[in-house]
Order: sequence, then C-alpha cells, then structure tokens
Amino acid sequence: MLIFLIIYLLCKIKQHNLMKSDSTFTQFLKRILTIVKLSIPPALKTCRWLLSLMIPISFAVTLLNFFGILGWLAHFINPLFNLIGLPGQCSLAYLTGIFLNVYSAIAVMMSLSLSVRQMTILALMVLIAHNLIVETIIQRKTGSSTLKIILIRVLTSIVGAFILNQFLPPDVQKTITDTSKAFAQASLMEVSKTWGINTLLLSLKIILFINTLMILQKVLEDFGILKLLSKLLSPFMRMMGLPANTSFLWIVANFLGLAYGGAIMIEQLEKKNITSLETDILNHHTAVSHSQLEDTLLFVTIGVPVLWITIPRVIFAIIIVWAYRLWLFKFKNISLKNL
Repeated sequence: MLIFLIIYLLCKIKQHNLMKSDSTFTQFLKRILTIVKLSIPPALKTCRWLLSLMIPISFAVTLLNFFGILGWLAHFINPLFNLIGLPGQCSLAYLTGIFLNVYSAIAVMMSLSLSVRQMTILALMVLIAHNLIVETIIQRKTGSSTLKIILIRVLTSIVGAFILNQFLPPDVQKTITDTSKAFAQASLMEVSKTWGINTLLLSLKIILFINTLMILQKVLEDFGILKLLSKLLSPFMRMMGLPANTSFLWIVANFLGLAYGGAIMIEQLEKKNITSLETDILNHHTAVSHSQLEDTLLFVTIGVPVLWITIPRVIFAIIIVWAYRLWLFKFKNISLKNL
C-alpha cells in the first residue's frame, strides 16, 4: 500500500489537472485493482515454471550432498583453492553454493575455521557463482547462451578471488568459527524433512515476491513511471553499457535477485517490450552482479566487509558488458549506438 501511495503522489504531480477531481483517488484504486487482476495470472504461470525447475534440482543436489558426492568433487579442485589463498576444504562450500544457494554455502563455511580474509575471498566467489544451474536456465530462457553464462560466472569467481587475494590486507586474521567444528550426520529422513520445510518456505516467498513484482511493474508501466525511471537512470545505465529500458529489470535483479529479475524479464520478452539482445546484454551484467542486497547482507552479518564483496562485482560486471558490446560491434557488426 505504501508503494501505491507513493505512485499516486507521483501521478498527482505528473497529472495535476486530472487530480483536481474528488473522485480521482477512487479511480486510482479501481485502476490499481484492474492491474492486479491482469497481473496475477501471468505471475502464477511464471511461478509454476520457476518452481517446477527449482524444486527437483534442489532435491537432487541435496541428495548429492548427503551421499558425499559433492565432497568427492571438491577433492579435485582443492589445488586451485590453494592458489587463491584458501584452504582446500573451502572448495566444498564453493561447490555447495554453485549447486544450491548462498544459505547452504554459509552453513558449510561456518563449520570451518576461517579468517575474515579467507571468508571474504570465498564469499565473493559464492556471490558470483551461486545457484548456477537454476539461474543459468533462467538466463538461457531470456536469451543468453548456457555455456557462455556458466563460463562467465565460474571464471569470474575464480579470477575475482585471485585478484582479491592480491589486494586484501594480509593482517586481517580474526577467525570466524561456528560453535561446532562440524555438523552431526543426520539421517536421510531428517535431511529430507529439513529440505521440504525450507523448500515450502522458499516457494511461498517466490510466489509472494513474483506476484508483487509483476503488479508493481505493471503499475509503473501503466502510469508512465517506468519511462520516467528509465530516463532518470539512463546516464547510469549507459555508463555501465546497459540499454536504458532495462533499468527496472536491473533494479529488481540487483536488489532482489536473478530469479525474480528473470521472471519479470520473461514476461517482458513475451510481450515484446524488450528484445532478446537487450536481455542478453543485461544478463552479462547480472550474471556477475545481482542480489546485491539480501545475499550481501547475509555475509555481512557473519563479519565479511561489505565493500570487498560489492564493489568488485559491479566492476567486473561493467567490464564484461563493455567487452561483450565491443565483441558485438567487431564480429557481429552491431553498432553500440543501437543498443
């Protein structure tokens, strides 16, 4: 309701003559109700598709973790982690983040004895490459190559960790540890029960968020505020190499996450309000820099310095987008002015 009241005030400024009528607020509420009715069906369709993708993948990875397959895979990438200033055991947290999410990676990280410096490097890697399977499928559906997105995220997470290892102060040695060195081995039934509860809560959150975002996006579009927002953010978007009309999608992806941003993007593509080339360019940015609010705060709460895990992601994202645009210009003959 607060959002709608803010939108109403903006509309009042923009449409001063119309707002002189006493019945304006009633008309406004009716307009909002119509938008809500039109928004919910496509939002639920998107939720159904997203959950049908996330739930089986999440359960499969949970089983892989339970039977120790992720730990077996981690053994082969231990040497790589030694090169970037991390103990080999951190590879399990990284793989857990890749196949699951930030929450799962933090759970593994907190079972280790790591310094703030080590935790910061690992946090950057997880923030760039977490939930890789689900989010890559979402980005593929919105116009990007599966292999390219995977390579961008994995390579950037490794290169970013290597660079961060060179710049982080060596004297940050405070250790972050959990009260227990390792988690007790739970039964398959207990693991499945925990997974089921967490998945149910996550599903409800996804349904609520996507419906809210769909409604908000249509309200902003219907009242012309989306165009105003794009105009205001245009200089900032162009500096990052992004199309101006992707501003709302950029905001959603960076503040709420790639899954929610992708849901809105799919809806916009189906309506032809945005082209696949524009979403592909945005995907190159959000592949590296997304969920700058929630996921970042999770690491901040356990003592990771916020600037070291936010600014590098934004810088890497800008570099990747401009490199891609130059590649498009040189090899695809697509002028930068047309993007």
